[in-house]
Amino acid sequence: MRKRIVPATQERAAGARSDWLDLQRVVEVEMTSEDPEHPIENALIPGREGGWRASGPGAQVIRLLFDEPRPIRRIWLHFEEPRLERTQQLVLRWSPDRGQNMVEVVRQQWNFSPQGATAETEDIVLGVPNVTLLELAIIPDISGGEARASLAQLRVEVSESEPSQAPAAPGARE
Repeated sequence: MRKRIVPATQERAAGARSDWLDLQRVVEVEMTSEDPEHPIENALIPGREGGWRASGPGAQVIRLLFDEPRPIRRIWLHFEEPRLERTQQLVLRWSPDRGQNMVEVVRQQWNFSPQGATAETEDIVLGVPNVTLLELAIIPDISGGEARASLAQLRVEVSESEPSQAPAAPGARE
């Protein structure tokens, strides 16, 4: 039997990895709203702070439309809510044909509480070829309160059959 002890930190789970897709180079993003102080880039680009937040309360949708089909192995989502007690629901779907047919991957509810659970992380193994669209639907408060949807981080990993897109060197221009 082979075994080893590894740290159980968030950095180990997502931040320390180097094989995440460089989403700013390979997707177009659609969303139902965006707070100008918390743009979607904050959630999709490693090293950015503040995450994404909707401009108002209610259900929200974020779509990642890939420039070309990708074999997606894994999706990593991280949410933070330090202030409000609420139950959030998320639904993650993918499509092989830019949304004509959608396949639901996960439907999950999470209870946030300032005195308890202030963060949620979903590490979803997908393992499907030819993904052209990923859709994340968020209901920030299933009781219909005034909470705004937010997303601290979203990362996508391709299957080993496709190399990841390395980010440009610091200072390089596109």
